[in-house]
Amino acid sequence: MILSEPPKSNNTTKLMHIKEFFGFSHSSSPKSIHSSSTFTNSPRRRLPPPTYDPSESAAMEEAIVNSEPIITKWDPDASEFNRITFLFRHGRAESEEFLNSVNSLRRAMDFFISANSTSSVLVIAQKLMQAAMRRLEKEFYQILSENRQNLDPESISSRSSDRSTAEGETVGDSITEFDRVSADLKSIADCMIDSGYGKECVKIYKVIRKSIVDETLYRLGTEKFKLSRILKWSWDSLENIIKNWMNSVKIAVNTLFRGERFLCDHVFSRSERIRESCFYEITKEGAITLFKFPELVAKGKKDSDKIFILMELYDANSDVLPEIELIFDSVSTSVIRTQAQTSMTKLADSIRDILCEFESTIQKDSSKNPTPGGGIHPLTQSAMSYISSLGDYASTLSDILTVENSPIPSSYMETIAADDALSSPVAAQLGWLILVLLCKLDTKAEVYRDVSLSYLFLANNLNFIVKTVATTNLKMLIGGEWVANHRTKVKVYATNYEATAWNRVIKSLPERGSEEVGSPETAEEGLKRFNAAFEEAYRKQTSWRVEDGNLRDELKVSIARKIVPIYREFYEGCIERMNVNVGVRFSPDDLGNYLSDLFHGVSSSGSSSSSSSSSALKR
Repeated sequence: MILSEPPKSNNTTKLMHIKEFFGFSHSSSPKSIHSSSTFTNSPRRRLPPPTYDPSESAAMEEAIVNSEPIITKWDPDASEFNRITFLFRHGRAESEEFLNSVNSLRRAMDFFISANSTSSVLVIAQKLMQAAMRRLEKEFYQILSENRQNLDPESISSRSSDRSTAEGETVGDSITEFDRVSADLKSIADCMIDSGYGKECVKIYKVIRKSIVDETLYRLGTEKFKLSRILKWSWDSLENIIKNWMNSVKIAVNTLFRGERFLCDHVFSRSERIRESCFYEITKEGAITLFKFPELVAKGKKDSDKIFILMELYDANSDVLPEIELIFDSVSTSVIRTQAQTSMTKLADSIRDILCEFESTIQKDSSKNPTPGGGIHPLTQSAMSYISSLGDYASTLSDILTVENSPIPSSYMETIAADDALSSPVAAQLGWLILVLLCKLDTKAEVYRDVSLSYLFLANNLNFIVKTVATTNLKMLIGGEWVANHRTKVKVYATNYEATAWNRVIKSLPERGSEEVGSPETAEEGLKRFNAAFEEAYRKQTSWRVEDGNLRDELKVSIARKIVPIYREFYEGCIERMNVNVGVRFSPDDLGNYLSDLFHGVSSSGSSSSSSSSSALKR
């Protein structure tokens, strides 16, 4: 083919025609050769200086002529055979020759536009360029479509991890199928972007890759939930969906989105603007739907029992947030990044609200019925179970509770300011909840008519609280000093119980060491007083409870030490010196047996041992 310059007539009109014809697409409506697609960010071409060099012009004409055979050979519109065959399946050598020819063609066109814009070769070059772009579009679509398995999220993500750990090395010293496919996609994208056809390339890529992202998220169970729907779910259903989300978000972030980020950056490395815009369009809908779910859950009902799954949800979100911020780090993807951050904030707000609601639940507990036998109140058991479980989430709460946003009254914070153990916001929060519970138990103790039973109630419940703190993670948070101080308070309550419950029994006996047994009549009256006092105390207290075995034994031993030695001395005086047998109902050893029946919460007729003791009292 011989290219020659036509007569230079109507040059201005011809130049405008050529500029319009040399557009960024192969459509029938040509665009200005200086226009740029909003989807591309190709670097400004370095056009040759506006001087005409005949020798260089000849070289550029030769480049156009040399590109014509292979471009025409692979023009998809040239034959039916070309429509069903694919260049990149015929080996790398021919595909590289094709791309090199297109690049040479583009450089020649750039030269003539700048140096000799009236050259008729531009028309021929433009037609060749359009044919080349049709082929590359077809190849790009085919490679993306038929290599879904090689470009699946898991393969891409693992490949990106390999490259991050061994940059520049080929895994296993071999070229993988992923390497080949991604290299082909990149070379086509580079060529199309450089040639001004980035818009067409991006359109194909977005359609195919977005379908893969959406399909993967669907398989992971991601749905576009509405708050009204979430509010209608049972708690079991919601908890199952939350647990599924926690698993799904790890896969989505660490595999799906990371892989898409890597592939998009690789294929469109030629243009930062294109790769950022493309990645955003592919992932925005699915990512925002996925990352918004925790926010919707946080807006649900603030039930106390939901706090633990919410903290697990918070942890799951927190674990992937650094990777989210790394993957979606551009301005264009900031809305996705912000959604993940917002969900974290809303979850933290909800958790703090639930802590306040739990505190309010303790304070508002309105049960008036006294716990049988002064035992452990159900509120104590449920509240301490809840608080000790909160202690297991200390690391999570440390992110959520700060001095600035703590729901604790400032007056309490000032009170504990000097206590190192309670200096952390988490320890302060848990210590405050226990204090609220203790205050409530003080009011619960007031329902008992018997003062000694109210003290036993307080000793029982405080001992339970101290034991719970000492045997759980709470001890690490609140501190051993708190445990020691409150154990002392348990002993104070126990001492007050003994004094009020057994004072009349002790006072019915003469002081220890006294030689004043008196006459037989006086001794007999003394025995009657003791018998009456002891029987009354025993009958009243056989239904009282001490749940903790250690505390129960300590109380029995303490009571026995206060009564038995004095009674033994009085008993021996009556029997041995006064020969008084009338009115003697208990031997010193009997007292120990009777005291051993106490604090099991069983009435005097509720067990065999108690029955025998009861029979003895009636003799």
